[in-house]
Amino acid sequence: MNQVPLILASGSPRRKFLLEQIGLEFQVIPSDIHEDFSISLPPRDFAEHFAKLKADYVANQFPDQLVIGADTIVILKNKILGKPANKGEAVKMLSLLSGQTHTVITGVCLELKNQKICKIFSEETRVTFQHLSKNEIKNYIETYDPLDKAGSYGIQDWFSVCVKKVNGCFYNVVGFPLSAFYQRYKTIISTN
Repeated sequence: MNQVPLILASGSPRRKFLLEQIGLEFQVIPSDIHEDFSISLPPRDFAEHFAKLKADYVANQFPDQLVIGADTIVILKNKILGKPANKGEAVKMLSLLSGQTHTVITGVCLELKNQKICKIFSEETRVTFQHLSKNEIKNYIETYDPLDKAGSYGIQDWFSVCVKKVNGCFYNVVGFPLSAFYQRYKTIISTN
């Protein structure tokens, strides 16, 4: 398969690590787009909308390269939880998620502007937490500072011991649905 120059339009170290894990070579050029939670969209549409905006932002500057935009959100009882603004908000989010099952959705957009290719999709994973004590929540936030993570937790760090069950793609919860992405990526590069 021919290697189309690839750009990850995200500053997420976890997305970068996951793409490196499957042997892809790419540049990291973070988009300057941030979620606007005042927009009224269903959760899946919300994640896909912002993934597309992020990809567009970078694809407009690099139209001959395949740009990956992604947006991960956590949904609890039909309410979208993004990244916490501060430690107090992180405590509130983890307290709400304690002992509950929530949904993680990552919207992904693959855009190669000069060939008019734009594939948008999303992956959904259900995650069930153990009951968390106030002390566990406080210690986790102080030690791991999860302010850059949707839902205020990283399933790949210490918090993994608080996860009772994962139903769906584990990597989606980390921040990028590798398998779903790779199936679509293969179809794009096989035509180039």
